[in-house]
Amino acid sequence: MKVLKFGGTSVGSAENIRRVKEIVKNQQDDVIVVVSALGGITDKILNAARMAVMGTEYFNTEMTGIKERHEEVVEALFNGEQKETVKETVIHLLDELDKVIQGVSMIGELTPKTLDKIGGFGERLSSHIISQFIDGAQWVDSSKLIKTDSAFGRALVDFEKSEKLVQEAFNGFSGICVAPGFVSSNNAGEYTTLGRGGSDYTAAIFAAALDAHVLEIWTDVDGFMTADPRVIRKAYTIESLSYSEAMELSHFGAKVIYPPTILPVYQKGIPIQIKNTMKPEAEGSLIRESEPNGKDRPIKGISSISNISLITVQGLGMVGVTGISMRLFGALAREDINVILISQASSENSISFAVDTPKAEAAEQAISNEFEREIAGQQINKVEVESGLSIVAIVGENMKQTTGIAGKLFNTIGKNGVNIIAIAQGASELNISWVVKDGDLRKTLNVVHESFFLSENVEVNIFMLGIGLVGGNLLQQVRQQQEKLMKEKHLKLKLVGVANSKKMLLDRDGIAIDGFKERLDAEGEQSGLEAYKQAVIDMNIFNPVFVDCTASNDAADLYADLLNANVSIVTANKVAASSEYENYLKLKKIAKQKGIKFLFETNVGAGLPIINTLNDLVNAGDKIQKIEAVLSGTLNFIFNTIAQDVPMSKTIKMAQEEGYSEPDPRIDLSGIDVVRKLMILVRESGYRIDKEDVVINKFIPDEFFDGSMEDFWDGVSNLDADFEQRRQKLESENKCWRFVAKYEDGKAEVGLQEIEQGHPFFDLQGSNNLVMFTTERYHEFPMIIKGYGAGAEVTAAGVFADIIRVSNV
Repeated sequence: MKVLKFGGTSVGSAENIRRVKEIVKNQQDDVIVVVSALGGITDKILNAARMAVMGTEYFNTEMTGIKERHEEVVEALFNGEQKETVKETVIHLLDELDKVIQGVSMIGELTPKTLDKIGGFGERLSSHIISQFIDGAQWVDSSKLIKTDSAFGRALVDFEKSEKLVQEAFNGFSGICVAPGFVSSNNAGEYTTLGRGGSDYTAAIFAAALDAHVLEIWTDVDGFMTADPRVIRKAYTIESLSYSEAMELSHFGAKVIYPPTILPVYQKGIPIQIKNTMKPEAEGSLIRESEPNGKDRPIKGISSISNISLITVQGLGMVGVTGISMRLFGALAREDINVILISQASSENSISFAVDTPKAEAAEQAISNEFEREIAGQQINKVEVESGLSIVAIVGENMKQTTGIAGKLFNTIGKNGVNIIAIAQGASELNISWVVKDGDLRKTLNVVHESFFLSENVEVNIFMLGIGLVGGNLLQQVRQQQEKLMKEKHLKLKLVGVANSKKMLLDRDGIAIDGFKERLDAEGEQSGLEAYKQAVIDMNIFNPVFVDCTASNDAADLYADLLNANVSIVTANKVAASSEYENYLKLKKIAKQKGIKFLFETNVGAGLPIINTLNDLVNAGDKIQKIEAVLSGTLNFIFNTIAQDVPMSKTIKMAQEEGYSEPDPRIDLSGIDVVRKLMILVRESGYRIDKEDVVINKFIPDEFFDGSMEDFWDGVSNLDADFEQRRQKLESENKCWRFVAKYEDGKAEVGLQEIEQGHPFFDLQGSNNLVMFTTERYHEFPMIIKGYGAGAEVTAAGVFADIIRVSNV
């Protein structure tokens, strides 16, 4: 025998009831079908009663809606004489309900006893309709079989008596039987109810009493999900879970099954199958007695409850005093306040507990009354209520066999900037619960779900600023590598924000790189840098990285706020790392404190691994004694290209056209760009340095740096003859020019030098860079890093490498 229960959505319309009939008729076993009221009807009935007791006439409107809803369903499902027969039953029940509601209106009183009588009408109505619609089905009145005490509104089932009545009623039964859920009665035959969601409970009581081989709960979801799919789009169905895991998930917000349902079938070892009425072919979730094993994931699911308040009772007078907890929770129990979570300090100095926010004020008053004397005497000096909170819980029997779960959990949450307000974990290790602000709930669920359920795939959410040569190249490289990174590294790079100087576009679900410019133009909002920064922070997405491919001073000013919001930064922009030393240090400290990344490898050598190599040397205990470097790919290109038939002015123009130089090449010619790079290297070596500490030996007169770009291009050719004369002299001496940066013994300088043949700088080709580190360990033979040091493509590749470093794959 099977027991099938169909929820309110499953029987919410004539179309869905037809689905129910098809599911039931396809069963190979004898079946008992337990049904809820038509979707939303119980709420409308209770609302009508509440309006009636207030003395308003609005309850008539609700009653009209209830009647019309049932009449529409009957009209759609039945024909001929059968329709009239069903209508007669439905009208009779609706008239009975109407009389009770009218009575409530006249008396002006709505007792728990009356509420229980009223509350079950929806199930009585729906079960009569469905029993008539399913050919050959019988109808049985659950309220006559399930007996409870007389605690109206929260009746307790008398299992011994109920089991006996159910067994007698179904002795010799075969075929199909339909029964209303939710309803029960006391020994006097008065209606009671089993609590909201009690139709599940009814089905479980039947299943346990009759030793059914399975209890199927048919609802509007595929089963228990790893997380709330409305928040976590990548949540998926849990194929199987234990009774304990299902109970924990149900308690903490997973509204798949009414928690008391589990106990009766658990005691008989009857499995529960959760199925989707709209997708009967889906496997759903199977709940059964199971032994945890190492092959399963350590946790089965994540649940959350919002609109929670945390109440903290604190005072030195509580330490070592027996009975404090008993009095505290006794006071709450007397006010019928349910405590959802408890967290207590080992010092006994404070107890924190969570309640539903609507109950917080009553809880605070109950505590104040109970501990009035202690509060007056300052043994208890604080009763604090904090609202706007949510509880998140991870559940899984395998957690008790897996070390490091809590460490991984809280490290993941903290790295993403979520503050944990309270924590609770039982000794069984079946559940770890914690409290966060409502605003952090989505991010918390996402990072935990990814960490524990999608751990083979790391997702990094990219916010791009600047889509010129470097930014455009970067996005194309990301597009080309996305599939390979996912397949080989389980790394998913998702573009979720993109902005240029005028517009921004953000999409939590991702922006396709192909066609992103067209979408930015069509859908992008007008914005400035501050607006984009705030939009990035407000999205509050997990594993975010802000990628700056500009040279903007204003963009660098955003970094501190972004880092403080736990957004990692990858930047090709040299401004921040070469700004005032205190600002550079502040940004590094924020990133370290937050456990996120501030990476700027391309600030020095484009795609060359200079900064990372330098960090490795320093972190391994080596000391940098001297830095000598050719750091400007632009200047190296110029001095490698200059020739008798290629004058100085032409090489500068070529560098600009090839994308080696800044849009204004005077930035490169002035040596400022090299100064910035040298400052970054010195700082990363562990030394303090600012711009004014670097001596600049210019090779172009100062007047060329004043005025407009047009003035520069008009006058720069006047330098050609002098440079050609000097070049010929160098060539005759078998020397070449290199713009060299040097740091040693606290002194830093940059300038044009004549390099002899045989020196490592002499053979540098094209726009190549070269850095030499003389250290305590690399003293006799300095460490040399050499390669392409300019160009949009290699710079983009360096930025790309930093993005991958953020992911830690």
